[in-house]
Amino acid sequence: MAALSAWPLAVRAQAAWPQRTVKLVVPFPPGGPVDAVARVLAARLSELWGQQVLVDNRPGAGGQVGADLAAKATDGHTLFACSIHHTVLPSLKGRLPYDIQKDFVPLSFGARFPVVLVTHPSVEAKTVAELIALAKKQPGKLSYASSGNGGGTHLAGELFAIQSGTQLVHVPYKGSAPAMSDVLGGQVPLMFSDAPTALPQWKAGKVRALGVANAKPSVLFPGVPAIAESGLPGYEAYSWTGYVAPASMPRDAASRAAADIQRVLAEPAIAQRLHDAGAEAAPNSPEAFGRFIADELAKWTRVVKTANIQAD
Repeated sequence: MAALSAWPLAVRAQAAWPQRTVKLVVPFPPGGPVDAVARVLAARLSELWGQQVLVDNRPGAGGQVGADLAAKATDGHTLFACSIHHTVLPSLKGRLPYDIQKDFVPLSFGARFPVVLVTHPSVEAKTVAELIALAKKQPGKLSYASSGNGGGTHLAGELFAIQSGTQLVHVPYKGSAPAMSDVLGGQVPLMFSDAPTALPQWKAGKVRALGVANAKPSVLFPGVPAIAESGLPGYEAYSWTGYVAPASMPRDAASRAAADIQRVLAEPAIAQRLHDAGAEAAPNSPEAFGRFIADELAKWTRVVKTANIQAD
């Protein structure tokens, strides 16, 4: 992980950057959680820098298309919104046209998207411990929905099954909305859902939330315990987004970008806007974000191999 830790990103006041429009590449379509956070960040950075920060959506291949484009950028004014997908793809797909560690330098973690385990009201289990007991009585009978194969919610379910010693059947959908629709209709009893999708249904009493996959309870789901504290110690899984720059970016520019991204995400007004959208702002240092990426790569490689997850 040479590029991730090759040099400290110290703030240098003399850096005259940016000098023109900054492109923030988002490797997913408009409207998703990674895009939503990027747009809040881009608007505030545009004000701060006096230069437009343009969100450039480049979806395709589960996040590969945008990552490859950003990795090869040499203009010194391109940033990239990476996500959990980019720490799963290496083990899921094998060889990629870019290396998330070697071809980028970390700037800051962006935001967590809590994953919550919800059930249709007909499911008799009302706690995580009760669900685990139920699943062990019926191995291979309980199914759970996710937003898609190899995504954060799928991996949260596989990690849950591995750590709890249960056999759950994965039912992938093309997005969170159709997955939740079938849970609401009772076709699938369980779902590991992203917070924005689950929140309105939980608040309306249409699904039961057994636990959040954060290590600690989430302010987004008051009164709902962490799965780790309610039946499965040590469990933690959530989707996330963070910010990196091509390894070719000059150090002063990357230092400025890192410091200002952290500053913006720490602003109470920005944190509140993300909270309202179902995200938890969590800026950190480039060094800490680099370590996080390395840890996520190792963690999800183990899960993909243990669960024998195959790419679509």
